[in-house]
Amino acid sequence: MFRLSRAQPLRLLSFLIVIAALVAPAAQAATAAEQLQSIIDDHWQYSLREDPITASRMGEKGYSDRLPGVSEKDRARRLQAEKAFVARLKKIDSKQLEEAERVNKDLLTWVLTNSIEGNELYLDRIPVNTFYSFWSAALDASSGLNMPKVSDYEDYIKRIKDFGRYFDENLANMRVGIKDGFVLPKIVVEGIAPTVRAQVYDDPTKSSLYEPFQNLPENFSSTDKRRLQKAGAAAIKEHAIPAFERVATFLEGDYLSAASESLAAEDLPGGKDYYRHTIRTYVTQYMAPEDIHKIGLAEVKRIREEMNQLIGESGFDGSFEEFTEFLRTDPQFYAKTPRELLKEASYIAKRIDYRLPEFFGKLPRLPYGVVPVPDEIAPNYTTASYNPAAIGGTRGGAYWLNTYALDQRPLYELVALTLHEAVPGHHLQGALSLELENVPKFRRNLYLSAYGEGWGLYSERLGTEMGVYETPHQDFGRLSYEMWRACRLVIDTGIHSQGWTRQQALDFLADNTSLSQANVRAEVDRYISWPGQALSYKMGEIKIRELRSMAEKQLGNNFDLRKFHDALLANGALPLSMLELQIHRFIRNQKN
Repeated sequence: MFRLSRAQPLRLLSFLIVIAALVAPAAQAATAAEQLQSIIDDHWQYSLREDPITASRMGEKGYSDRLPGVSEKDRARRLQAEKAFVARLKKIDSKQLEEAERVNKDLLTWVLTNSIEGNELYLDRIPVNTFYSFWSAALDASSGLNMPKVSDYEDYIKRIKDFGRYFDENLANMRVGIKDGFVLPKIVVEGIAPTVRAQVYDDPTKSSLYEPFQNLPENFSSTDKRRLQKAGAAAIKEHAIPAFERVATFLEGDYLSAASESLAAEDLPGGKDYYRHTIRTYVTQYMAPEDIHKIGLAEVKRIREEMNQLIGESGFDGSFEEFTEFLRTDPQFYAKTPRELLKEASYIAKRIDYRLPEFFGKLPRLPYGVVPVPDEIAPNYTTASYNPAAIGGTRGGAYWLNTYALDQRPLYELVALTLHEAVPGHHLQGALSLELENVPKFRRNLYLSAYGEGWGLYSERLGTEMGVYETPHQDFGRLSYEMWRACRLVIDTGIHSQGWTRQQALDFLADNTSLSQANVRAEVDRYISWPGQALSYKMGEIKIRELRSMAEKQLGNNFDLRKFHDALLANGALPLSMLELQIHRFIRNQKN
């Protein structure tokens, strides 16, 4: 053993003090980039803890046995934590950061600020609309996850057992909403309640929650298979189904009785702040409802003129109303079976796939499929949607197509719908985002509606350049879809800030599009239940077309559409103001 003399400790202490004095400034003076990375790392771990559903879908282990907490204590903790993150971010000098780091900082600040604002408005009092709900989130929480081990299924069973706690916390928030008068309109509750009641099964194996237990891995022992199936069925019967029963009973009783007769978000307590928050959330810009309303009316007028011109060029002898009635009622435009509808969408999707390399330099590795909307939610669900794959999961992206009420699912709309939901719309955009490299993990799964839905609507128009609209009826379907999104600007702001009635909204949408009556009703009720979200499509698309026009004008003959699209998608989801900065940077780089 090495021993020190009496004098040596003093000399060593002096030496260490000198070294510490020299090292301390360097240790304390972490660079701006290091400070930012520390915040990003801390925030990511915080996000995993607070949102175990997203953690599971991001391929993070250790979170698949639970659902989020939404109690008053949970909200208070999140509010304190997120304000602390913003305070730390504000201390960083952005001038000392590289361009990519500034994007990370600004984007995280935007996400946190928006979350804080929503928390302070206590939006958890309405945790459901016609498109999304806390119970659908729980149902889908483990869908498509890679579960190769017995312990994965044991975690899944624990997550099912957490349904009761999670549902009850949401119901407690909704009861506060009843007390405050911050509730959904009656028309929305009446449509939603039956879909919850449909989840109350006598036989737990009929629930979609039991599906994973029907296809257990071959390498599991027969003993483990029987044990897991028995435990899974018991968890569904004893925890999930009673939780659905409580929610259904609550919606059918106390909540329906307290539901609002008014449709407008601005009529709720604190409604003006609430509606402006939804606009900022979904449009990712501060805009006044009346300004968006005017933009919508102008877009409706422009598109209507294009539709009338197309009717004339198609050779149809009749008015706009007669043409749309022809499209809505002629049997040639409707599939006779769900399989026929799915096959037609699949054929269209493959035709589009074939043309993608001409318009994009970078394509995602992840595949996608055309999948029917689950039967239990189809009657009250929209026409279609895109459901992204879980990272490390066992399935690709899913282009969900509603096969319920086939006489309301016209084939002439399928090209525009597929361009939007699959490729080059949500799947291509979302899959590229999941495959981003050298970015913080929170950006790979980030979804901002104006960017995502704006791109989806832009993709519908891009289909004309790709040559995938083969008939005047399909092209009219595209214009009808664009008109649909323009009408959303008018209807959403009309309902929530201009005093519009439901019938007024129904008539406006039916009179200006070829959408079926079932789709018209489902869409209007969606706008009523989900203020602001419907604005994101057209406002995002307008900005993307504006950015393309700017790039084409400034670059002239040097404009490359493939490079522009790659630049637009290169950073994943961004607020529109940040996206514009990135395209300015792209233009400068191309000029150089």
